[in-house]
Amino acid sequence: MLRKINETAGFLIEKYGNKAKIAIVLGTGLNNLCQDIDVEQTVSYADIPNFPVSTVAGHAGNLLFGKLSGVDIVAMQGRFHYYEGYDMKQITFPIRVFKAMGIETLILSNASGGMNPNFHVGDIMMITDHINLFPEHPLRGKNEDVLGDRFPDMSETYCKILLQKAEDIAQKHAVPYQKGVYVGTQGPTFETPAEYKMFRILGGDCVGMSTVPEAIVAHHAKMKCIAFSIIADLGVVGQVDTVSHQEVLNAAVVAEPKLRLIVKELVKVI
Repeated sequence: MLRKINETAGFLIEKYGNKAKIAIVLGTGLNNLCQDIDVEQTVSYADIPNFPVSTVAGHAGNLLFGKLSGVDIVAMQGRFHYYEGYDMKQITFPIRVFKAMGIETLILSNASGGMNPNFHVGDIMMITDHINLFPEHPLRGKNEDVLGDRFPDMSETYCKILLQKAEDIAQKHAVPYQKGVYVGTQGPTFETPAEYKMFRILGGDCVGMSTVPEAIVAHHAKMKCIAFSIIADLGVVGQVDTVSHQEVLNAAVVAEPKLRLIVKELVKVI
């Protein structure tokens, strides 16, 4: 694993440099942020040694090097999911590579199903914590001390300082937002009414199929992490409606400009 991480990081640094200290994962909730990036280099995942290839509609499968709001960044245009058949080491491999490239801060995004009765479709939720219900843990197996501690403390997976900065930006620009707990599941099925109810009882505010493994590995690697979720459908007890992937994409497109504004301002103050 270490050999592959170093091989991939070395390849990317040699070809594209390592000026950036911020990496952004453009999930379903933030796909169009690439329109705001002054892209200097675009490289397909298929051309990067040891990288998996995204198979999900709406995930382009490119690594972008450039500037956002004048700040050097690296952005993943599409991520990898457990339901695609990848294991946790593959899903989180790009995060390991980012760390080896000198990335210090990771910004994650996704679309999710809201369970909090105060939420509405199109809300932006800043993730304050998560509940990990994936059947495999990204840190399972032999621990490499150079990558992080064997038993990392998880009391602050999502950086409170970055969260406060994001809140300040949202308030300054009058962007409504929510805060809450994200429940991570393997997918690819959307939740049953009973599952929504269970996740809510457990303490979740929304549920999705990504983000948690990446956040865990970023924290393990001592990277600062902040994550945003666009509420793309609702699974509130008593009002669960049918949902499709296209409806999730449609809801994300409507809400995305608000999240783009927050992220563009956030990179300036990190």
